[in-house]
Amino acid sequence: MTTQNYEEYWKLTNAFTDYNGKKFLDTLAVCIEFIDNYKAEEYSEEKYSKLQDEIHEVNPINHISIRKSINQLVKMGFINSFLVSYHPHAKEYLGARTNKKRETVLSKIVYSNSSFNRAVNNESDIKQINFLIQTLIEKGKLSKEEIIALMLVDIEAHDNPFISESELAEYVKEAKEIGFLERKYNQIGYLYNLLGKLDDLVFVKDDLYFKEDAEQIFGEDLITKAKRRDPYLHRLYKNQLQEECEELYGSPMCVLEHLAYPVLIASHIKPFIDSDEHEAYDPNNGLLLSRTIDSLFDLKYISFTDEGEMLFSNRTSDDVKEFWKAYRLDKAILNEERKEYLAYHRNLMEKIDAKA
Repeated sequence: MTTQNYEEYWKLTNAFTDYNGKKFLDTLAVCIEFIDNYKAEEYSEEKYSKLQDEIHEVNPINHISIRKSINQLVKMGFINSFLVSYHPHAKEYLGARTNKKRETVLSKIVYSNSSFNRAVNNESDIKQINFLIQTLIEKGKLSKEEIIALMLVDIEAHDNPFISESELAEYVKEAKEIGFLERKYNQIGYLYNLLGKLDDLVFVKDDLYFKEDAEQIFGEDLITKAKRRDPYLHRLYKNQLQEECEELYGSPMCVLEHLAYPVLIASHIKPFIDSDEHEAYDPNNGLLLSRTIDSLFDLKYISFTDEGEMLFSNRTSDDVKEFWKAYRLDKAILNEERKEYLAYHRNLMEKIDAKA
C-alpha cells in the first residue's frame, strides 16, 4: 500500500443533509431548468454566475453557499460537470410522490453517477460510492473505522473495484496514525449522511450492512439496535446550527439570549427519540441554546409560538416566567420547517401539563 498524505481523501461537498427537503428540491429544479434552457451555451464563468443568480432568486442565501449546493449536486451525480446535462433520473427524483420512491431513485443516481472528485468545472470518472459498496459486498459489513479508512484510498491505484481486507486493515492503521477522524470529522459526517440515505443499506450501531443481511443477523432486534445517535451526524447537525448563527449574528450564540456562551447546546425541537432518520439531523429541527435554556426547553418547561414568543408550562414557577417573559426568538430563524417542529414541541408540553 502506498502511504498517502492525509489531505488526499474523498471530499464530499455538503450544503444539504435533507435530500427530500424543499431547499434541496428547489435548487435541483432550478439547475435542471437552467440546463434545459442553456444547453446550447458552452460553459463559462458567466454561465455559472447566471445559474447562481437564478438559484438566489429562489433561495436567497450567500453565493458561497449557492456554489457549495451546486457542487454537491454535481458530486452526487444529479447534474454533470460544465452544466451541460443532468442524470436521466433527475426529473423522476423531483417528481417522486413519496420519500421512499426518492430513496430508490437517489440510490440509482448516486451509484451510477456520483464522483467526489467532480466539480462544476472538472470532470471525473472516479466513483467512490461504487468502490465502497463493492467492498461491502466482499466483506459483508464495514465498521466505522473501515468506512473512515476507505476515504484515504486512492481508487485509481487499485485494479479491482474493491479493496481487500488486508489492504483495508493497513488503511485503518494509517487513519489512526494521522488522526484522520479528528481532522476531518465534518467530511466523515457528510459521507455517513449520504450512506444513511441510500436504499438497502443500514447502520447497526457503527457497522454498515445491506439491510437484508442485517435482518437475517439481528432479526426483530434490528430497529432497536439501529436507533442511536450517530456522533458524526450530530456534529454536522451542530455545525450547521452554528453556521446559521454566524450568517445571522456574526458568531455562534444562543439564539434566544444572543450571548456567545463558551458552551452551546444543539437542542432538538422534536426529540431525537421521536425523530426519523431525516428529522434527527435536520438543522431545522434544532436551536442553538445556552445550557439553561436548553434544559428548560428539553424538559418542556418552555416552548415558542410561530411568532417566537415564549410559552410557559403550567409547571414553570412564577419567578422563572417573570425573568424570561420578554425574551423571544427572531423571525429570521422561524422558517416554515422549524415552525412545524415547534408545533410538535408545543403539543408535547401540553400533554405533559395535562398529566401533571
